[in-house]
Amino acid sequence: MKMPVALLLLLALSIAIRIDAEGSGGVCDFKPGLKPRPHSVSILEFGAVGDGKTLNTLAFQNAIFYLKSFTDKGGAQLYVPPGKWLTGSFSLTSHLTLFLEKGAVILGSQDPSHWDLADPLPSYGRGIELPGKRYRSLINGDMLTDVVVTGDNGSIDGQGSVWWDWFESRSLNYSRPHLVEFTSSEHVVVSNLTFLNAPAYNIHPVYCSNVLVQNISISAPGGSPYTIGIVPDSSNNVCIEDSLIKVGYDAISLKSGWDEYGIAYDRPTKDVHIRRVYLQSTSGSSIAFGSEMSGGISNVHVEQVRIHNSYSGIEFRTTKGRGGYIKRIIISDVELKNITMAFGASGDCGSHPDENFDPNAIPILDQITLQNVTGSKITVAGNFTGLAESPFTSLCLFNVALTIPSTSTSWTCSNVVGYSESVSPEPCPELKSSHSNSSSFCYSILNSYGKSTDL
Repeated sequence: MKMPVALLLLLALSIAIRIDAEGSGGVCDFKPGLKPRPHSVSILEFGAVGDGKTLNTLAFQNAIFYLKSFTDKGGAQLYVPPGKWLTGSFSLTSHLTLFLEKGAVILGSQDPSHWDLADPLPSYGRGIELPGKRYRSLINGDMLTDVVVTGDNGSIDGQGSVWWDWFESRSLNYSRPHLVEFTSSEHVVVSNLTFLNAPAYNIHPVYCSNVLVQNISISAPGGSPYTIGIVPDSSNNVCIEDSLIKVGYDAISLKSGWDEYGIAYDRPTKDVHIRRVYLQSTSGSSIAFGSEMSGGISNVHVEQVRIHNSYSGIEFRTTKGRGGYIKRIIISDVELKNITMAFGASGDCGSHPDENFDPNAIPILDQITLQNVTGSKITVAGNFTGLAESPFTSLCLFNVALTIPSTSTSWTCSNVVGYSESVSPEPCPELKSSHSNSSSFCYSILNSYGKSTDL
């Protein structure tokens, strides 16, 4: 699929983008400042061969090592021309643009020895799939500033089929790698690219701030196990917009650490803006919160979303032992089509990293607003199952119209309190409270913005 490339075509050279979300109506409503990189080199200058067979890891590593010398000279661009560029994992540097020309494909090697190993993320304490270390992502960066991964609709193909087979046969020794991961970085841009066949996640900003993901296409087969599109993880000021994502599990999944490790690390995911995205998730949820949310998730605005042919549309996940919170979430202007479950919220979802989690670390889910939603070919409207020790509160539904079969159970609710208005089919009694703190909060939302106002 040809994606728009307006961001790059504004300049013939590579670009540096500064994101400043403060004082704007939303994280995505900034005016990015563009400046050309004064230096540029081609990967060909470092002996790379784009035949899809020659391993180019050393060429990428040498090129980026050379470009580090321009960090204090305005930065530089690494240009990847058309061709198939096979590589193992490599790391970027600050003030760098990695630019993939149209017809350029970075191919992830299918030999695990070409992927470095990395220590577990401190907010997880272990690999997400297996204890111990994890495979490093194909393209990664740590403690960087002003880094751009972009192109004229070039592609990054993880060739993940072998990884999916190894995962399902339980023959891996370490957790699977991702395609692009940035840790502890700021002013990060990923744009104007196609991502294919990731071993696990496609784009994973963790402990990052000021992140823009724009004009991208992500695709993995429906049967690919637990492949996820974009995962903002313990990160803030994140904008995701104008993108198409079709994957095996979650399309967009917001996270913030796992049980006692996430609680101790204590870095939330907050101030996230998602808009104008088309999503499809075969076995997961097109937009998911958690279940690894021990650092907290808050201040998330989702709007103008089209979700088709998915198991779940929007889902909130947590369990005892997580601690943390999911709160102040506003989701509006959503079109659902051919969805098994439109909305879900579960207090009993997900596993634990080890036996040291605190079962008394009870999560909080509060102040969730879903408004201006239409849905057709929906099997179940919603399943909201909170915790007896900590009921889900202030669930607000306004102007929701879902078409479901007459033989289906519309809503299932337990240990939740909320308010609804103009919702069809008629929601469960727990979502029709008129005398509670939840209804007061929902009324304030309704009075402040109006049922049909774009938040």
